[in-house]
Amino acid sequence: MEKLVDLPNIGEILAEKLIGIDIYTFEELVEIGSIEAVLKIGETDSHTCYSMLYALEGAIQNMRWHAIPKEERKILKEEFDLLRTTN
Repeated sequence: MEKLVDLPNIGEILAEKLIGIDIYTFEELVEIGSIEAVLKIGETDSHTCYSMLYALEGAIQNMRWHAIPKEERKILKEEFDLLRTTN
């Protein structure tokens, strides 16, 4: 089983935040998705941002977040903002 810190974009701090919301594996991250993971982290941590969203999505896609196409990042941001305002 791969450690969270072995995934692209995930360092010790972000791995700790994921563990704090009971995500311990890549499979669990994929299951919850980047948007829901950031929303859950945001319930107890006010330091969430779009960069965290993109980092997690990049980890799911096995790429550095900078490589996520701009249009895809735009869609992620829009979905995140919509869910954040309705929760």
